[in-house]
Amino acid sequence: MTAGNDAANAAMKRNVYLMFLCQALMQAATVGQIAMAALIGYSLAGDKALATLPIAIQMAATMAASIPAGMIFARLGRKPGFVLGACAAGLGSLTFAAGIWQGSFPLYCLGALPAGIGFGISQHYRFAAAEVATPAYRPRAISLVMTGGVLSAIFGPELVKHTKDLAAPLLFLGTYLILALLPLACVTLLSFTTLPPAAPRPRVPTPLRTIMARPAFITAAIAGAVAYGGMNLMMTATPLQMMLCGFGISASATVIQIHAVAMYAPGFVTGRLIARFGARRVIAAGAVLNIGCVGVAAMGETFAHFGVALMALGLGWNFMFVGATNLLAEAHRPDERVRAQAANDFIVFGTVACTAFASGAIHAWAGWAALTLLLVPAMILALGVVTFSRHRALAPL
Repeated sequence: MTAGNDAANAAMKRNVYLMFLCQALMQAATVGQIAMAALIGYSLAGDKALATLPIAIQMAATMAASIPAGMIFARLGRKPGFVLGACAAGLGSLTFAAGIWQGSFPLYCLGALPAGIGFGISQHYRFAAAEVATPAYRPRAISLVMTGGVLSAIFGPELVKHTKDLAAPLLFLGTYLILALLPLACVTLLSFTTLPPAAPRPRVPTPLRTIMARPAFITAAIAGAVAYGGMNLMMTATPLQMMLCGFGISASATVIQIHAVAMYAPGFVTGRLIARFGARRVIAAGAVLNIGCVGVAAMGETFAHFGVALMALGLGWNFMFVGATNLLAEAHRPDERVRAQAANDFIVFGTVACTAFASGAIHAWAGWAALTLLLVPAMILALGVVTFSRHRALAPL
């Protein structure tokens, strides 16, 4: 019996580590895209105010992918769904490359649609990790898979730096051709995984409004939306504010890289913290860190202020988002999981899409200080919801 348990645990951990690598590959393509998109948009767009439009479209596509992704996973299972997501990401990279080849801004923007869909589907790796893991190992599995972002935060920008001139004089064309290979590597890794099949459909499905009314779902959705939306709002405006303060592209890229590492590196310990203190307390700690980020940003606009503020923002995002993902697992039965996850991600990435569109406008109209202060009421909302949900019994499943 012990030998059987050991073999099962080894297989479970192997699946988790393979998903960790898949997440790293998919995320690296997205990080690389974020590093290039504004520069390419600026060079291709006739109206330079549209330079960040491709990123906004990609985030909107990520939001729009939530419901179809849920349907795909419900009908086909996890592995076929992830393969389709990888194919979409590869198509996005190739379409971006075609836009550069043709010098067409509309074609380049079109690439953001499949790229966003692929990124949206890849967000379900954290849910798949929760499903293959035992309850005791679940927090560590979720945080470990999300830690794949550490590799992407380092690998994505470095890939851009070393491949941007491969197809000179067409800057970044070679980069997109290389990025199109990452989803293929992901598909290869998926062939070695054992992931949950499509869940059996209940005769009488639980109404979605019933699932969404559960305190655990409400807390998870609000915490995830506040964490990701607030982080995106401030992160997107940081390079622009640093430019206005006289910093060059290399300095702002370094700050964003520090931020990206801070987002994912805590994943090595966040699971243990959740197992010890509970998801709600970890979410609350993340909200406090984000409020601290606003305080640091208000103290000055030196490189150190930007670096420390964005580091705190990344740490706060990790605590809140990993905690919210763990909490969501308490809000549904196995046959409800895909619908609950799709609804959650629609809310979260809908918020991210809104902040992607709004960040530049808020910065231009109200300034950096006002933009950062918007995080405070959002974090207070998250703290209030977490506190309220701790004093209520979970809705019966």
